[in-house]
Parts: sequence; structure tokens; C-alpha cells
Amino acid sequence: MLVHICCSVDSHYFLQRLKSDFPNERLVGFFYDPNIHPYSEYRLRLLDVKRSCDMLGVELIEGPYDYESWLDAVRGYESEPEKGARCEICFDRRFEVSAAKAKEIGESKMTTTLLVSPKKSQEQLKRTGERFARDYGVEFVHVDYRSGGGTQKQQEISKKDRLYRQDYCGCIYGLTMQRAQQGQLADELFSPISGLALPGSIEERLKMYEKRMEFEDEGKEYRIIKEKFLNYRLEFGWVKRKKETLASHILPYSTMKRGYTNGKIEFEMEGVHFFNREEVRFIELDHYNRLGGFDYKSVKELIYSPPPLESELSVRKQCGLQQWDLSPVIVLEEIPEGKLELFIEAKSYPDVREKLVVM
Repeated sequence: MLVHICCSVDSHYFLQRLKSDFPNERLVGFFYDPNIHPYSEYRLRLLDVKRSCDMLGVELIEGPYDYESWLDAVRGYESEPEKGARCEICFDRRFEVSAAKAKEIGESKMTTTLLVSPKKSQEQLKRTGERFARDYGVEFVHVDYRSGGGTQKQQEISKKDRLYRQDYCGCIYGLTMQRAQQGQLADELFSPISGLALPGSIEERLKMYEKRMEFEDEGKEYRIIKEKFLNYRLEFGWVKRKKETLASHILPYSTMKRGYTNGKIEFEMEGVHFFNREEVRFIELDHYNRLGGFDYKSVKELIYSPPPLESELSVRKQCGLQQWDLSPVIVLEEIPEGKLELFIEAKSYPDVREKLVVM
């Protein structure tokens, strides 16, 4: 039986139930989820599915990540709610590819771990699955592992085996709508041009779960704990002089009450230049290098390859800013004379992230 897999939290319990209910069936996992965005989230879910399948002794096949084709398929349905028409199109793609894969590898049956997800419509999944199974000459196996306390058991098992517990379905449209309803920033969609893993980001989480796999291979005991912290995302920013945009690097946790301001530098103290608006500080690249022990040759190099967050927080502190100070600190090649224009669109907000702790 080919088992389409969406995520480890659903598949881990689902596969255990299938192994119990269909002891004579060879189970083959098929991870095909082109709807998952961003790609780092896709990689994270696949990583944990591989771990789950290894634990259960189930063979796993990875399908293609044809995200652009998925976008084309759901075009015009971006605003549909979950369980609506967009989800049906998404199921169509995943079921059709899964049915074709089942036929290709000689399996006579197929099913999907989506059936155990509490946020999906069982009837919708059954109808779509049976339609594509018939088209490809395979049988769609519909099972209900939610009822009878199944959902609670699923959650218990996922906690016991320390699975990655994502907090959105995976679709970019579902994510943006969910975050809007929650009044939260969709920070999963932020990715700096430098490729730096931002605090609380999917990329940071992916690195942590990859490290977790190393610990398990080495037999190290560990825990995954959560911490509340003040997170930060820079959306957009620039510095201009006489309408010319200057190369600038905005340090983390730099925020302004209003996005735009203009003014001039009033004075300098120990290499820090104080602006007369919005508590802004400017430092030259040479001073930034001295404070952080860096060797950047240009601000452009710094923009594309910044140091770790901890190093930049150290620079902020050496500029006289304490832990909870959100005043902007901006690095320029050199401090210009005259009036400057400044725009910073950024958000600081309470958040929760996971940390890996060795016991």
C-alpha cells in the first residue's frame, strides 16, 4: 500500500495504525507536498518524516517539489478558506501524483495521512481519493483514525517521540490568512538576502532539528525546550542624502515610531554619531569593525554577509544601547555632512522559539 504523507505528526500515528490493521501489507511512504512554503519548511517536514519512517521501519519515497506548478493550479483561489476550493485542487494534485506513483511501483492500494488531520474534511478527502484511485486502477483505502480518541492518542505519541509540530498547514495562502486572523506577523516568509538564519525562523529551526538528528545518531540525551523572547524582523529600510541612496546596514532591533524621518547628526561621542530624530545612532564601518573584531571592506559586503546575531547585539551594547533599547543603529561607509532622510519599516514582537539542550 502506498501511503501519501503530509507531515510526521500525522504520519507517525497513522502508519502505526496501518501496520496494526493491515499486517500483511507492505507500506511505502510517499512524501509529496508541493504546496509547502517556504522551501526551508518543506525540508524541515521531510527531515522529520524521514526520522519517523526510520523509527517505524517504513520505506520512504520523496516526490518532486513542483511548487510553481502548484501555484499555477490554485491561481484564482488564493483567498479561499481552508477546506474550500483551493484545498480540493491541492488534494487533486497530491492524489493524482500519488495514484500514479502507486501504479508505477506496482502497489494496488493507496491512502493518505491527511485523513488523520483534524483540520481536513474526511468526506472531501474520501471523494477525491476514490476518484483518482479509480482513474489509475488502484484502490483508495479510507480509514478513520480520528474517532474513538484517535486524535488525542496521536498527540500523545507525537509528544513522546518528540516530532516536529508545525503550526500551519504549509500553504502560503493558508499561512497568511491564519497569521492575519491571529494578528501576528507571518515571519515564516522573511528571508534576508544574506541567507542568515533569523531568530525564531524556520531556517533556525531546521538547523536545530538537523543537530537533533546528530545527537540521536551519537546516542546523546537531549531535550527540546521553548523560550519566550523579543523577536525582530526588518522589512525595509534606507538612508538617503540629497535623494541619493547610501549603502547602509541596519543593525537588528532597530525600530522607529514612524517609518520615515529626516534630520541631521547633532554630535559624536566615542565613535557614535547621534541623529536629532527618533533616537537614531550612526557608526562608520571602520568603527563597526573595531567594535566587533570584523574586517569588512565595504558596507555592501556587510549587507550580503553579516555576522551572527550575537555579534551584532554586542556591537549595539558597545554603542551604549542596553538589552531592551530598540533605538536604530545604522552602519555607513563614512558619516556624511548635511541633511539625511531615513526610512525603517521593522517590527519587534513577543515570540516563542525552540532550543536544543544536551542533558
